[in-house]
Amino acid sequence: MKTFSAKPSDIDKKWVLIDAENMVVGRLAAVIATRLRGKHLPSYTPHMDCGDNVIVINADKVVFTGNKRSDKTYYRHTGYPGGIKETTPEKLLEGQFPERVLELAVKRMLPRGPLGRQQLSNMRVYAGAEHPHAAQAPEALDVAAMNAKNVRG
Repeated sequence: MKTFSAKPSDIDKKWVLIDAENMVVGRLAAVIATRLRGKHLPSYTPHMDCGDNVIVINADKVVFTGNKRSDKTYYRHTGYPGGIKETTPEKLLEGQFPERVLELAVKRMLPRGPLGRQQLSNMRVYAGAEHPHAAQAPEALDVAAMNAKNVRG
């Protein structure tokens, strides 16, 4: 018996809709990263982009456990000497682009390199409940029902 390796013609991408309201960020990001990579499929191939297209709505209503919302720190560097910047999830969620909290969490769970960037481009995150992908007929994925710890509040 030979090991199966997916070819581009074998890959069938689906569209999945996830409602992130009251969902714990890390647990939700792990589910999304698994879907983007295609690890939920029996035909998973590590070097191919065989994951689904994921649409996330209500990203501004995600929650953190414990005091992470105010205590956790995100760092970035401008590239200039002394150019380290820091922010908290609380500032990001209350700012202009609250969906970046979830985007960064998922990005850090994907592999670095061209394949990881390609897989990340299959995720669309929206702060509100509206999305422009109704024509793709996405099927709803109930992440809250997978585990009781996935939801807070």
